[in-house]
Amino acid sequence: MQVINRNGEREDVRFDAIKEKLEALAEGLDSDWVDVHLVTKTTIEGLYDGVKTSELDQLAAETAAALASHHPDYSRLAARICIDDLHRSTKDDFSAVIDDLRTFVDPESGKHAPLISEEVHAIIMANAERINGHIDYSRDHNYDYFGFKTLERSYLLRLNGEVAERPQHMLMRVAVGIHHENIDRALRTYDLMSKGYFTHATPTLFNSGTPMPQMSSCFLLTMQDDSLDGIYDTLKQCAMISKSAGGIGLSIHHVRAKGSYIKGTNGASNGIVPMLRVFNDTARYVDQGGGKRKGSIAIYLEPWHPDVLEFLDLRKNHGKEEMRARDLFYAMWTPDLFMKRVESDGDWSFFCPNECPGLQDVHGA
Repeated sequence: MQVINRNGEREDVRFDAIKEKLEALAEGLDSDWVDVHLVTKTTIEGLYDGVKTSELDQLAAETAAALASHHPDYSRLAARICIDDLHRSTKDDFSAVIDDLRTFVDPESGKHAPLISEEVHAIIMANAERINGHIDYSRDHNYDYFGFKTLERSYLLRLNGEVAERPQHMLMRVAVGIHHENIDRALRTYDLMSKGYFTHATPTLFNSGTPMPQMSSCFLLTMQDDSLDGIYDTLKQCAMISKSAGGIGLSIHHVRAKGSYIKGTNGASNGIVPMLRVFNDTARYVDQGGGKRKGSIAIYLEPWHPDVLEFLDLRKNHGKEEMRARDLFYAMWTPDLFMKRVESDGDWSFFCPNECPGLQDVHGA
């Protein structure tokens, strides 16, 4: 049986060569539990003639990952196999990678489509020798399989669909994107992140150093107005936030209830449920970072709103589909008075915000 190496040449599959490579990658792991011989044997059993060495690495990683229930070091071995493969297909110099990302041209349109901001690119190029020399690629081996595959799927920047960054590249990009010309602080931040002392939130990891450096995680909004203009302006705002990886909390207390009179059309409102289905579809369509992560919108309502019972059913798996919006998250703003009524088994009242304007803005006894 033969494999095709990275140069396109065919060579014989050698058990000892594969085992030797895995033993080197397993250095420092618990040898009492991690059976490299078993991983090698199982990997070879799954090969076919003409398999690429990159596919061999993938099979070996999946084989090791499947054994993670026996010991967590199998997961680290699986990650190291993947990372070794990534290191072979990406550039060593961080500055060279940044330059590639900055000068990227969309192959379909032929237009310049930079993935790194002009300012960050200039800073890195001006300090390339110092920054390149500071990066420790061995720290990539500290990730487990799930952690690395998450980075690979969503966080590491790509060129033409192929991963161009290593995990250490991403961390240095984030550090320089935050601190800019203060290289000392950037290197300190890089060290702390790469050693696992802390990490930044997803929007920062996605966007730091890019032409759209939106690094905030959460945005709290209120429906702009109880009108079509207000609702759809808010919807657009949510879409733009989700586009740049922000999570959203949206209060809708002052949107009129089902059956409420609409002066402009002499009709009756359909309530909050059909409106929330539109927000639900927007959260599905405008995902975070262009397919990197699902959009996340949490909807808040106070318990005096007449549509609250339908609101509480929106994530149920059964019932009419037009009364469900399962991709949103839901929360209640519950006042002390409500819990006092629960404790005393008292009555509770509903108020349509169209008939009681300003109710959502007041509090107290």
